[in-house]
Amino acid sequence: MPIHLLPDHLINQIAAGEVVERPASVLKEVLENAMDAGSTAVEVQLEQGGVRRIRVADDGCGIPKEELPLALERHATSKIASLDDLEHVGTMGFRGEALAAIAAVSRMSITSRFDGAPHAWRIDADPRELSPAALNHGTVVDVADLYFNTPARRKFLKSEGTEFAHCDDVFRRLALARPDVALQLSHNGRVSLRLPSGRREARVRALLGDDFLNAARLVEAEAGPLRLTGYASLPAYSRSSRDAQFFYVNGRFVRDKLVTHAIREAYADILHGSRHPAYVLFLELDPYGVDVNVHPAKIEVRFRDSRAVHQFVYHALKRTLAASGAGGLADEAIRPEPAAPAAETPPASRQAPYFPPPQQGRLAMEPASRAYFDFAASARPEPAAQAGFTPTTLAPRAGAPAPAPAMPAGDLAPPLGYALAQLHGVYILAQNEAGLILVDMHAAHERILYERLKTLLDGTPGVQRLLIPAVFGVGAKDMATAEEHAELLERMGFEIAPAGPAELAVRSVPALLAAAPVGELVRSLLAELRDYPATEVVTARRNELLATMACHGAVRANRSLTLPEMNALLREMEATERADQCNHGRPTWTALTMADLDKLFLRGR
Repeated sequence: MPIHLLPDHLINQIAAGEVVERPASVLKEVLENAMDAGSTAVEVQLEQGGVRRIRVADDGCGIPKEELPLALERHATSKIASLDDLEHVGTMGFRGEALAAIAAVSRMSITSRFDGAPHAWRIDADPRELSPAALNHGTVVDVADLYFNTPARRKFLKSEGTEFAHCDDVFRRLALARPDVALQLSHNGRVSLRLPSGRREARVRALLGDDFLNAARLVEAEAGPLRLTGYASLPAYSRSSRDAQFFYVNGRFVRDKLVTHAIREAYADILHGSRHPAYVLFLELDPYGVDVNVHPAKIEVRFRDSRAVHQFVYHALKRTLAASGAGGLADEAIRPEPAAPAAETPPASRQAPYFPPPQQGRLAMEPASRAYFDFAASARPEPAAQAGFTPTTLAPRAGAPAPAPAMPAGDLAPPLGYALAQLHGVYILAQNEAGLILVDMHAAHERILYERLKTLLDGTPGVQRLLIPAVFGVGAKDMATAEEHAELLERMGFEIAPAGPAELAVRSVPALLAAAPVGELVRSLLAELRDYPATEVVTARRNELLATMACHGAVRANRSLTLPEMNALLREMEATERADQCNHGRPTWTALTMADLDKLFLRGR
């Protein structure tokens, strides 16, 4: 065939193959135009998942009558005029091809009333004729019968429910980016979502729910021209899929491999396995620092200084997730009064800190509050760094300074409070100013050990020589692995040597793991080393290896702890990064305020 020019209609249909993948693609392009028009309210109506109809009405600035025909032409736009404009795009849409591509594969009309115009005008894509119309303000884009003239493309569409789900995703993404715009989504005549304008927190709560916000940390970080804000969930809210991951660059929802890698690395220490974090994050930077013109659908971007962006996002998130949530308990110390306090409870007893006085002395047991005061006054432990707490034994070292007596009130009370008792050898019950703290002692101790073990491969570990070597039987593979990786094991604090044809003797272990079951620990390490090359263990598998060691070295369930040991653990938790989760992403503690307890027992009703 000779070289020839393609007709405009075919060019637009080819462009539609890139821009208009499905109804959700149409909705994205038209919604972005509505946002760029300065709208304060946008209403979306869908029929049959958007295949039958997509109608988007906004209250923006509108389009002048003389520009309506031009709006349907290829590469016609009001948003850029030069290369310089393209290099610092500040609008959502800018390529000028969306409306022309959509019009080529649907029956589309645009009705718009420009600010100050006496009335609105309507134009149909085919034929392109203008006619007067009734509209108070803004623009209405009506797209009907998508792919009516390209039946082969229509066959690739999924069921009505699936297509609507994709449209709903697009709607939610844009809604999260623009909480200042009131939005409404309807499907087949029924309102699916109605979102008033407001603050970002309210919009996130409306779309992701209270569970997400309650399990999320507020992210606020700034470095030079880079700024990161939003919410990142703790591992307790992790998901089996990536359906709750929203990342925006200058207000534009993107999927970027560089950013995704930075976020995954920030969660590496607290989220393991096949779970995925949930987050709503907004990265702001100079438009000159990002190229948004690398994909027809504008879903991908390219950063000019990709390394700086990666490091900034990684460190900002890691710092946020590392902070212990125990610090936030101070905000709950002032306990709000119930709406209708019980008659027998005077208001004065509702002030913080909440330590109810002994009552009902006729009972044959000492009130818990009195026992708490007695313990706090006579045996309040020093902070872990001063009292010589060792996570292997959960006990102060011999010769440690005597604890200073002090009443736990006001600013003196630590966030996680003081231990009251141990429940079934698994949980620690503690009282702080706000209420009750429940701690999973194994999970908490595991995180403390893990954070300390991170320095194991970076320096010279403290070594504990065993008075009697631990000898245990092994198979031929374990024997060979121990011999092959003897140098690495020694660097980690293990001295292991053959004690027979099928036996290994462990003569020393890292001091942090002196109380761990030696045979079980070494077998697990040899299995890790056998399955992965030593160099990979030291680098990529380093944290997984240390997590295994921490799990075996942490205090086990059914281990009876004394009150000083429990309090030493609480103080270590407050001083340890990422202490809110264990190495497997499980929470290590939770809190019940006095208000929560009152609700459980229907007090004040």
